[in-house]
Amino acid sequence: QVQLVESGGGLVQAGGSLRLSCAASGRTFSDFAMGWFRQAPGKEREFIAGISRIGTTTLYADSVKGRFTISRDSAKNTLFLQMNSLKPEDTAVYYCAAPLKTFPVRDTAAYNYWGQGTQVTVSS
Repeated sequence: QVQLVESGGGLVQAGGSLRLSCAASGRTFSDFAMGWFRQAPGKEREFIAGISRIGTTTLYADSVKGRFTISRDSAKNTLFLQMNSLKPEDTAVYYCAAPLKTFPVRDTAAYNYWGQGTQVTVSS
């Protein structure tokens, strides 16, 4: 089992920045890849970023590429998402998730463990 707890969400103006964190426990953090997803009201949950087991490979959705950066600190068992140049369309609940894989994938169904989510609201 893997327990995931997100934090760092909030309200920010367009053009601003936020840094999300995801604390992991229950299994060795460096055993598996990690990912960030988001879900806006009335929309399906979408993949936005993923990182490999040891952090050497990253994957991004086109909508966030160049603005968001995913990283991980295995010493702290924590996943991060640095979000810059935020836009109103980035407003959503953001989730971290873990697949039982060593490299990230975009497929939501491949992720076995999920956090409870943290709200990010970007005002115009």
